[in-house]
Amino acid sequence: MASVNRFNHIGFEDFRRFAQDESMSNYERIGFPDSYRQGYEAAIHEDICRKLTNLRAADRKVVDIGPGCSDLPKMLISLCGSRSHSLTLIDSQEMLNLLDDAPWVEKVGAMYPRCRDWIAHNAGKVDVILCYSVLHYIFVDVGFFDFLDSSLSLLAPGGQMLIGDIPNVSKRKRFFASATGVRFHKDYMKTDEAPVVEFNTIEPDQIDDAVVMALIQRARSQGYDAYVLPQAPDLPLSNRREDILITRP
Repeated sequence: MASVNRFNHIGFEDFRRFAQDESMSNYERIGFPDSYRQGYEAAIHEDICRKLTNLRAADRKVVDIGPGCSDLPKMLISLCGSRSHSLTLIDSQEMLNLLDDAPWVEKVGAMYPRCRDWIAHNAGKVDVILCYSVLHYIFVDVGFFDFLDSSLSLLAPGGQMLIGDIPNVSKRKRFFASATGVRFHKDYMKTDEAPVVEFNTIEPDQIDDAVVMALIQRARSQGYDAYVLPQAPDLPLSNRREDILITRP
């Protein structure tokens, strides 16, 4: 079963262009066909809040890396306002312009983590970092470890980071090799043919188990706890995507 090929191999400059393209829906502007996000974002928000438990507290410093312009960051803005959190949104200025301003919201128009001065100023001060549906675009412009190390430097003691909605090609293969995955593929593609699955093959430019485990190991080696978590089953891509939760003890 093919991935969302329209949005493969795109990066920061592409999203800047998408933000200004009025022919695209807000879901398309963040790299999704409407069917993958429309009607699902409230459930996605709930899943995020279950994992980032610091959001339930009050007066915390929250950062959203690559929030985009759909309803999901708007839900986070509303939550932070109700909990007296300060919220920093880091994305292209063009994308940030599509989100409303609020007294508790700081907008940083930059390609993360190339906002080095902001990172240095906020090192060790952040209670919550969210980076959702972004990791697979990061490697187009910057290295995974540069992204991770910069993010870990921001976390305060007890701080949490969720790298969410990671399209792990290894998990995807395991799903489509299963009886459930075969039925899903046939129903979705309107075909009688099973999906072609090849294990033990390297797929260039794809995140696989090796990348996910390398991020986990690198975070742990720096003194952080790190876990691979499943997505809630009612999320649209839960059968082939997963999350990483990192906490600073």
